[in-house]
Amino acid sequence: MLTAICGINWGDEGKGKMVDLLSQDQDVVCRYQGGNNAGHTVINERGKFVLNLLPSGILRENVVNVLGCGMVIDIRHLTEEAGRLREKGVKITPENLKISDRAVITMPYHVLMDCLEEDRLAGKKFGSTRRGIAPVYSDKYMKKAFRMGELLHPERLYERVREIVEWKNLTIEGGYRHEPVSADEMIEYLKTYGEIWKDYICDVGLYLNRMDAAGKKIMFEAQLGALKDIDFGIYPFTSSSSTIAAYAPIGAGVPNLRLDKTIGIMKAYSSCVGEGPFTAELFGEEAEKLRAAGGEYGAATGRPRRVGPFDAVASAYGVRCQGADEVVLTKLDILSIYDEIPICTAYELDGKIVREFPYPDALSRCKPVFETFKGWKCDISHCRKKEELPKEALDYIAFIEKACACKISYVAVGAERDAVIKF
Repeated sequence: MLTAICGINWGDEGKGKMVDLLSQDQDVVCRYQGGNNAGHTVINERGKFVLNLLPSGILRENVVNVLGCGMVIDIRHLTEEAGRLREKGVKITPENLKISDRAVITMPYHVLMDCLEEDRLAGKKFGSTRRGIAPVYSDKYMKKAFRMGELLHPERLYERVREIVEWKNLTIEGGYRHEPVSADEMIEYLKTYGEIWKDYICDVGLYLNRMDAAGKKIMFEAQLGALKDIDFGIYPFTSSSSTIAAYAPIGAGVPNLRLDKTIGIMKAYSSCVGEGPFTAELFGEEAEKLRAAGGEYGAATGRPRRVGPFDAVASAYGVRCQGADEVVLTKLDILSIYDEIPICTAYELDGKIVREFPYPDALSRCKPVFETFKGWKCDISHCRKKEELPKEALDYIAFIEKACACKISYVAVGAERDAVIKF
């Protein structure tokens, strides 16, 4: 049984919480794309955890976790993240964490180039997390990246480091007028942090195929959401990888396998980190009220997230891109502060009403069209059954379900692991 957990919107929908919850019935949890440029926050009986690279299944001792070949891995960040988890008693060993030999290594000069480019762009910046993601994916497709498996063949790796650093300095020194990168320092970096993970590196494709053949349950955990996908998102204000569920088997290392179920995650309102079009965005005091209520600050960067009402146009598009069989609606409890709750049900584009998500270049000309729903104005965080929710909350959920044409299977009413209602 292969299940994908993916984001319907711009990311930060609460995927980590749901992977943590649903992984109790899984044998393997696998990250299949992205790097440490986003975070999954999980709160359970052991405390609060912010995960950037490690799958959310790492918090369950009976689950094997996999970093797939579609990922880009900052090995220093991975070392520090694992260290923080171990301090809280989380077990991380080669038995419960397996790293694809084909996953790409994020180097310090990728982070440097990310920062240099954002600084150069100034007012036209993309809103990068400055963690080297675009530069390392660029190098991957230029065939000038290093893969985790190369750590097991150091002589050839260090030879390649000298060749590629020379090439990199043509841009760093000659283009950005920054001091050149030292090949010796890059080799030392790989020795220092790469040595730690050598026993974890393996052919995860072979491992996952064997697990599937044995009838084990495998869950794929996405980073970010459909609207940040490199192909289907708000390009160029996207991530640099494919966040789409259909990519999960490929990015995990098992392109021969097929998904059995896709579960999409979306918030009861909208949020977005970074630059780019965000049609239903709120500003000023209205935005700060929602941001403060929802704790909308980036798990990876701490940046304040842009916020707005639920966007049915963008969400229906995200559901279609992800091929979601069912949807989880998170953070419904946050909306308990409102007397009335707006939903963006359409866009006005060049004087016409549109209900299909337009090409990204047209989004800057779109204005939101809202419908207002009566709020419930009471604490619902204690609710654990559908029947315990007020009628207004049920009406709100029903409208979203119809607007997105996808069954809502769970509703989250709090940050804790058990604060979920099954529908």
